[in-house]
Amino acid sequence: MSLPAINPTTTQAWKKLQAHFKEVENLKMQNVFSEEPERANKFSIDWQDFYLDYSKNRITSETIKLLVELAKEAGLKEAIQQQFSGARINETEDRAVLHTALRDFNDMKPEVKETLQKMKAFSEEIISGNWKGYTGKPIKTIVNIGIGGSDLGPDMVTESLKFYKNHLDVKYISNVDGDHVMEVLMTLDRETTLFIIVSKTFTTQETLTNANTTRSWFLEKAEEKAIGSHFVAVSTNIEAVKNFGIASENIFPMWDWVGGRFSLWSAVGLSSCCAVGYSNYEAMLKGAHEMDQHFEKTEFSENIPVVLALVSIWYSNFFASETEAVIPYSQYLTKLVSYLQQAFMESNGKSTDRNGEKVSYNTGSIVWGSTGTNSQHAFFQLLHQGTRLVPIDFILFSESCYGQKEHQEKLAANCLAQSEALMEGNTATSEENNYKKFEGNKPSNTLLIKKLTPRNLGSLLAMYEHKLFVKGIIFNIYSFDQWGVELGKNIAKNTLHAIQSDGSTKNPSTNNLLKRLK
Repeated sequence: MSLPAINPTTTQAWKKLQAHFKEVENLKMQNVFSEEPERANKFSIDWQDFYLDYSKNRITSETIKLLVELAKEAGLKEAIQQQFSGARINETEDRAVLHTALRDFNDMKPEVKETLQKMKAFSEEIISGNWKGYTGKPIKTIVNIGIGGSDLGPDMVTESLKFYKNHLDVKYISNVDGDHVMEVLMTLDRETTLFIIVSKTFTTQETLTNANTTRSWFLEKAEEKAIGSHFVAVSTNIEAVKNFGIASENIFPMWDWVGGRFSLWSAVGLSSCCAVGYSNYEAMLKGAHEMDQHFEKTEFSENIPVVLALVSIWYSNFFASETEAVIPYSQYLTKLVSYLQQAFMESNGKSTDRNGEKVSYNTGSIVWGSTGTNSQHAFFQLLHQGTRLVPIDFILFSESCYGQKEHQEKLAANCLAQSEALMEGNTATSEENNYKKFEGNKPSNTLLIKKLTPRNLGSLLAMYEHKLFVKGIIFNIYSFDQWGVELGKNIAKNTLHAIQSDGSTKNPSTNNLLKRLK
């Protein structure tokens, strides 16, 4: 069963949106609230602990109506059904896309249930101190060795849920930069450290290089047989993992129906599970499943991921906005943007549609941002007075984790003030003070969440996963392959050979740089 393959620009809804855009292009948001007293309620969605206010956007009711029509004409409903049913919608790799199945406790695949039980037992052994190192000491430090989805997701979750973490110190090694590896190794005690090597094929250059360097470092003072007490793996390449010295019972599975950037819900999240404990990890999975249900069953106009995706398309494809910013007002979410960059830009950074034709419209937006209030003192000047239109997602929690009321009130005041200032601007100045003029009319969404909990984090991450899915379907591209990543890997192998053999490549510029490396 193939996904719908409809060029969005050929739909009736797209043509209507083009005409509609000409009518509302110069819409001033400063005026619309007085004209629509109920606008804030009309353009908002209330769901569980989430409240999405998208009223500060350059849209009307007609805009949303036409965008929903676009989603329907593009076959979004059919595509959602295909994803959740396990159809092989990753057609270029002939795979299903079933990361949602990793968190469905009502209808869970036996292999997923078995893996979760294994993760539960393993994490409890580590946390309780029953798992001993080669000298009989309990594990105090976990080091995850992976890259891409095998690093960004678990690292982000561990950081985001730091309030809920236990006594274990959890670190991450990803970059093949030897200085990065050595700086981490220098902080470790071999006797109390456990390494989790995460690589689906167990052949990823960066991960295997880092794993072998770590193994050699470990064996400088420990015997070979001690590897079994200090190394586990998440992989499908059982033979290669065993050759590394890891026992079969310490290998956790991966599946080809889960893409790397969607794999934190699987055994790839083992480091996070150890950091916060299995009950918190499971709560995160269940929160994600609740968002899955909302996405699958809710009408498009009241569907948070769908609305976010449609508004994003409105800006990228009609206002020609090239980027969108995500600003979480929580320092715990400091790694969220890096995670979302991979999710969105690796998924939808495509220029060939599902018919094999080159697209004639913008697809993946550039996602960037940082935490508030730090970002206010860094790049908000451009957002307020720059020449580029940058739609923004503000993420704010009503309650702080530690209950610091004064801090949270000031944090919330800054978040709400920024969205208001971007919309309202300040043009009531004399001509000689043009430098202090703010045009306003800058769009934003505000996502208000009750509190940062494992459950709500799961819902938040699933929300963004479904947003990128919706955009990919409407853009008529395949969101779940990443051939561009493979190209760079292959060229790097040839370049490495040239470096190690004192040879050359086909590229004159590269050859010149190779000479400079000597």
